[in-house]
Amino acid sequence: MKIVFEWMNNQLLKMQWLQDIVNWFFGSVLKINVDSLLYKGITFFFYDVIKIFILLSVLIFIASYVQSYFSPERTKKILGRFKGIWANIIGALLGTITPFCSCSSIPIFIGFTRAGLPVGVTFSFLISSPLVDLASVILLASIFNWQIAIAYVVVGLVIAVIGGSLIGFFKMDKYVEEFVTAKIDSASVTEIEEVKMTRKDRLKYSFDQVKEIIKRVWIYILIGVGIGAIIHGFIPQSFIETVLGSKNPFSVIIATIIGIPMYADIFGTLPIAEALVLKGVGIGTVLSFMMAVTALSLPSIIMIKKVVKTKLLLTFVGIVTIGIIVMGYLFNIFGYLFV
Repeated sequence: MKIVFEWMNNQLLKMQWLQDIVNWFFGSVLKINVDSLLYKGITFFFYDVIKIFILLSVLIFIASYVQSYFSPERTKKILGRFKGIWANIIGALLGTITPFCSCSSIPIFIGFTRAGLPVGVTFSFLISSPLVDLASVILLASIFNWQIAIAYVVVGLVIAVIGGSLIGFFKMDKYVEEFVTAKIDSASVTEIEEVKMTRKDRLKYSFDQVKEIIKRVWIYILIGVGIGAIIHGFIPQSFIETVLGSKNPFSVIIATIIGIPMYADIFGTLPIAEALVLKGVGIGTVLSFMMAVTALSLPSIIMIKKVVKTKLLLTFVGIVTIGIIVMGYLFNIFGYLFV
């Protein structure tokens, strides 16, 4: 059974067959020296681009079919049934299976807040939504392994739950902008009924999501794979180890700071993460970089600033940053458990 699972994992997720084809094409057909930096960089680029687009298309379709059962209206109803820490846990879990990213943070935040949901619960949802999703688990497993993929998801959920719980504990609802909390005249608003979707509707929705998301992220994937190829093929390992290696006690902090200005989702950061791991960077440092890019990108922070006051924004950024850094160091210390 173990042998069968490993074979399926290597062929279906890691796509070893694709790696062999790419290596054969550039090594045997184009006669590029297999020991050259060009060969290492170009095979990394083409293999990762093709693999990510194949996996991403399949996974987006599957995830979108699941997500079609969780409209914003239904999500609000589910969250409204829970109180306290359980509300934060459910909010974080729903963030992993609902089709919302940091780009949609403003309307989701406004909708949830006006529906009467506590700000802490809303932030648990907002933290986990861009940080963890169904597709990211499979893609992480395809590049690293299942232990790291599952650990990443668990840590992401823990950060989301703790972050939202602390914001709720500090009673920071008052730091939401007034226009968000303004009451809407119920007499002038018609309650929107949740639209029932047929199987055909769900299939169409899933195909549309594949086209829409691929159209939105393809450029970030190419950029990410391109950066990964440069790191893998052309940047000396000694330089990477000096800046982000285990001997540098500030490697996790540096990786987190580098990730914040970038704008990409997890699909664009994965090839960079893969290249860094191949260069000997600790798994905790790599995951810190990925989480910083997805949860704390400047565009996301700017959008959230439009609906919350500075004190709440700084609290959110501070909690998530500290959580990511602590997680990074713990992963580096106990990384041997995930090999």
